[in-house]
Amino acid sequence: MSENKALEEGVTPSEICSKYFKIHSEVYEWFNVQFDYFGRTTTEEQTKISQDIFWKNYHNGLTLEETVEQLHCGNCNRFLADRFVEGTCPLCGFHDARGDQCDACGKLINATELKSPRCKICSQTPTVKKSRHLFLDLTKLQPELTSWIEKASTEGTNHDSRLRKLERKFRKYYQKLATGRLKPRCITRDLTWGTPVPLEGFTNKVFYVWFDAPIGYISITANYTDQWEKWWKNPEHVSLYQFMAKDNVPFHTVVFPATLLGTKEPYTLLNSINATEYLNYEDGKFSKSRGVGVFGNDAKDTGIPSDVWRFYLLQTRPESQ
Repeated sequence: MSENKALEEGVTPSEICSKYFKIHSEVYEWFNVQFDYFGRTTTEEQTKISQDIFWKNYHNGLTLEETVEQLHCGNCNRFLADRFVEGTCPLCGFHDARGDQCDACGKLINATELKSPRCKICSQTPTVKKSRHLFLDLTKLQPELTSWIEKASTEGTNHDSRLRKLERKFRKYYQKLATGRLKPRCITRDLTWGTPVPLEGFTNKVFYVWFDAPIGYISITANYTDQWEKWWKNPEHVSLYQFMAKDNVPFHTVVFPATLLGTKEPYTLLNSINATEYLNYEDGKFSKSRGVGVFGNDAKDTGIPSDVWRFYLLQTRPESQ
């Protein structure tokens, strides 16, 4: 997404990341949200930890190398990674599905499965070409992942009755995701911006954002303290709670936990997740990448106090539709 946005604004990906890091930091400060450490994933620690987690999975026989058919835009002369292509969802028919996930039905898809695909940069119809990529073997990891999900679903609790109701709803959702037959998931992309892949033969690629972005929770902690393993490799004494919108649930309950389980190290895994339905804007889903909605900087610029916004968001939190 950073590379896509940078192209739109005519700047480098590094500049776009710095721009929005500053905007987000200012919005949180205005919202009276305080952090022990407000970090980012463009750091040496992110590269070091992401590559270490990859190597652990690789040496444990949990990655695959495959030649895949991939969309290529002849007009732009580039392979189109997930967020560079849109089209019609093959599962539900939504006409603006992305190359890795449909916003309407929430299902994970591959870009080549899209109907009527179009390049997001120039709107031309791409063609299919072959490229060699690395996959995380979720099929091999499924038994261990399923066992963890059953344990987390039983033990995860929340004291707020509204959140318990939501948690039960999304528990069923991610249990369904992981109890079907999981397929290997591609974890590399033909892009120039991102965490570099260290394996010989793939060093011209970067890791897929949903492979390395959740690792940012770990690397940002590592940038905060060199004692980060006391939190992230201490499952007996640390509980991990996460809050998000429902489109990120598959990555946090399947892909990220599977990645950590594949290291065979005692990483702290998710204990409880709370997710909401989409907050709609004029009958459509909020979308940061599409620029649809009212965002933190927009709210700040209205002059309405942040506590009013906070009350409004809590009051209208979508729980059932």
